[in-house]
Amino acid sequence: MNDILPDVTPVWQYLEREVRAVLSSYGYSEIRMPIVEQTELFKRSIGEVTDIVEKEMYTFEDRNGESLTLRPEGTAGCVRAGEEHGLLFNQTQRFWYQGPMFRYEKPQKGRYRQFHQIGVETFGMSASDIDAEVIMLSARLWKNLGILDAVTLQLNSLGSNESRLKYKEDLVAYLTQYFDQLDEDSRKRLDSNPLRILDSKSEATQAILIDAPVLSDYLDAESEEHFTRLTGLLDHAGIKYEINPRLVRGLDYYCKTVFEWVTDKLGAQGTVCAGGRYDGLVQQLGGKATPAVGFAMGVERLVLLLETLNVIPETEKISFDLYVAAETKESQASVMQCSEMLRDSVPGLRVRSHCSGLKNINAKARQTGARLILLLQSNEAGVVGTLWNEAESFTQIPLNELSSVVAEQWQIVKQS
Repeated sequence: MNDILPDVTPVWQYLEREVRAVLSSYGYSEIRMPIVEQTELFKRSIGEVTDIVEKEMYTFEDRNGESLTLRPEGTAGCVRAGEEHGLLFNQTQRFWYQGPMFRYEKPQKGRYRQFHQIGVETFGMSASDIDAEVIMLSARLWKNLGILDAVTLQLNSLGSNESRLKYKEDLVAYLTQYFDQLDEDSRKRLDSNPLRILDSKSEATQAILIDAPVLSDYLDAESEEHFTRLTGLLDHAGIKYEINPRLVRGLDYYCKTVFEWVTDKLGAQGTVCAGGRYDGLVQQLGGKATPAVGFAMGVERLVLLLETLNVIPETEKISFDLYVAAETKESQASVMQCSEMLRDSVPGLRVRSHCSGLKNINAKARQTGARLILLLQSNEAGVVGTLWNEAESFTQIPLNELSSVVAEQWQIVKQS
């Protein structure tokens, strides 16, 4: 687990603002769930034989002896909340959420044991147009962030539960012939979760899988039509994608559409967003049958990608716009007064006041990285200011004219 320090939080805030703006433009509503749920919720939804439940969950008993778990993902909690508050049956919903998740796994680049996700969940819509919408939504976010060219959309269909069961049987029969040649994790998964073997990182296992049965050959007619309709909608929208027949998700509740946005800019750990359809989960957790589709994106990994590609606007790397300081002791008392006046008169302007000593004040002001610096001084006419932007300075500005000059220069630097 790690701290997110003040020099990094502006990047997180920038990403979160962009996400919020895109989701708002699509009419999605924010939902906030607790980070602790009953352990049984995750066992029933994720699957008892998955790596998450078997190895990675932070589970403990409270003082009443009830088993609780820090949430390892957001979908199960969102379904629980929707069902508990009567938001799902015979309704359509578009939710999103953000916050920390917890998994006890080997830390890796862009992933910690406490990590953060932004998730999208939709309910009550069975046609493939909602699958297309959540993919288009994510594509718009990548475009707005300037990373669309650095990510690739991979698609697959897992079919229905029935068709997937038949595929599992044939896949297990095929892989059993090569049991001794499989990597250790794949041997363990052969009985418990054979579809995850398709995602093995072992080159030897991948070589065996070349001639393995392919899931697309087992799709039922409805799933095949759903997938064809989805790819048609993406083609019409100009969304590029690759069909990856080996793409599976690590959670048991997925069916039909699954997708991932991947990048080759971060090394081996390249998935920045993943999701799909999970039509059976609401019923599995005790509700009425409700179609659903969603995705989650890893915030740490997205921040890392933004930094790697150097696409974060310079204005987003500091937490304020204007630095106000005094050049002399006589004008020190005016710093707070002037800062408050500017906050009142220039809405949205982020002002930091200098509050500690006057030694080397010019150098200290410039070291802050602020795009506007205001130094106050007193003369026979009263308090006046000198304002610097990135290219020039404006001197001897009377106090009653400061607001208009600062507002004008702020607009200029924002547009530059």
